[in-house]
Amino acid sequence: MVVDDHPMWRDAVARDLAESGFDVVATAGDGEQAVRRAGAAAPDVLVLDLNLPLKPGVQVCKELVGANPALRVLVLSASGEHADVLEAVKSGATGYLLKSASTAELIDAVRRTAVGDAVFTPGLAGLVLGEYRRLASEPAPATPDEPGAPRLTERETEVLRLVAKGLSYKQIAERLVISHRTVQNHVQNTLGKLQLHNRVELVRYAIERGLDTDDPAASSGTSGTARTPGTARPS
Repeated sequence: MVVDDHPMWRDAVARDLAESGFDVVATAGDGEQAVRRAGAAAPDVLVLDLNLPLKPGVQVCKELVGANPALRVLVLSASGEHADVLEAVKSGATGYLLKSASTAELIDAVRRTAVGDAVFTPGLAGLVLGEYRRLASEPAPATPDEPGAPRLTERETEVLRLVAKGLSYKQIAERLVISHRTVQNHVQNTLGKLQLHNRVELVRYAIERGLDTDDPAASSGTSGTARTPGTARPS
């Protein structure tokens, strides 16, 4: 589904996606229309502009991802402002692409978004990872381990460690010599076990526990009992 308030741009993006083999189930020109139509059309991927009338794109993203955590949102915006990028990601966006991207880059970004990769215009990925680390460094109340709390397998922990380091699903699959689908399954299982909703929360959870480092001592015990991550959600 494509959401943009400029009809010519919206139609061009929808046409390019359709010609590349995607099933464009709906389009919308404002935020309220986007929420209504997405609820009815149930897209797998939402290509979303931020600057929308009636309801801003970040609010659309927050509402739709909140109602359907499986929805993947690729923001396609003219703004490369750091505040806009971080706000979009915190609202649940999977990736962020500037409108200066070529058609080929857009098609590739939508394909990667559809299979669960986090896609960012070059230069923005480091910004987002840095924000993950900043959020993870903020003090949070300790939550004691609870009997019967979910446990991650060694493979799930290994995948989680690579997600925290910013690797794409494809890179993780190549590193571990497993299929892309297997990586997706491990991530989905981990999200369910930890009661998290998206990759943003998952990366923060992992960084809080030192899984983005190569020091085993920094993450000792993580593959055992996992705390219920009530404080792991970005603000």
